[in-house]
Amino acid sequence: MTFAIAGTSGRTGHIIAEALLAAGKKVRVIVRDADKGEAWVRRGAEVAVADLADAPRLKKALQGATGAYLLVPPSFTDAYRAQQDTVSRALAAALTETPVAHVVLLSSIGAQHARGTGPIAGLHLTEALLSKIPGVTLTALRAAYFIENIAASVSTVRENGILPSFFPAELRFAMTNTVDIGKVATRLLLEPSTRSRVVELGTERSFDDLARALSRITGKQVTVQEAPLSAMVQTLTGFGFPRGLAELYEEMTGAIRSGHVRFDGHERVEDAEPLERTLNRLLAG
Repeated sequence: MTFAIAGTSGRTGHIIAEALLAAGKKVRVIVRDADKGEAWVRRGAEVAVADLADAPRLKKALQGATGAYLLVPPSFTDAYRAQQDTVSRALAAALTETPVAHVVLLSSIGAQHARGTGPIAGLHLTEALLSKIPGVTLTALRAAYFIENIAASVSTVRENGILPSFFPAELRFAMTNTVDIGKVATRLLLEPSTRSRVVELGTERSFDDLARALSRITGKQVTVQEAPLSAMVQTLTGFGFPRGLAELYEEMTGAIRSGHVRFDGHERVEDAEPLERTLNRLLAG
């Protein structure tokens, strides 16, 4: 039994591949650059070199696999949504020609909506395409808002005791972390379903909750500094984001604030990693 794992250069795929190798499973990591695979070879994994947007190469990377962890990598350009669709269609084309019995797809809460959710809308198409492929059982792991998104604010927290936010400080919404995503995805791969399904991952928290936890960790008072949603595009473009991408993030943030992006009543998994442990990892850099 071989597991093909994408995203091993990032946090979630790396966690999954390491966990499967530790469990004595046969692992094939999918990387875009052969150099990135050398460390995995030393760990005992196979390496397949393929861009996830390249269906023919991806088809070869998936051959013989009985389980796969796939995702649509972010593209930090104005072509974000177009690139998402390109990768989604490539994944579908490769799996149609080389079906993998069970695929765990990293998706997002809110993927039930075709529009109005910023970059999450691209995953609506991914789920739709992959769920219709004969011979493939799809588990869509719909993860919540990543707590790691606040990583860029760590220095502001340390130096000024301020946690910037485009969300109201007291607003509770679903959040998760990459460690739990990796662990849950590993479990789902090792315990494949006999039918396609959606698994939702996350715990409802507020930025006030994050600030209180950061206060306990740092020993200084941390407060949330709210910014209006209307300032998001200007702020992000000021940091170098393309305007189109900044507008997608504004739409997604607005959809979370309004409740348009939310759990949809599927199988639900709460975070297992304590919040303070997640935040300690971010503070450690």
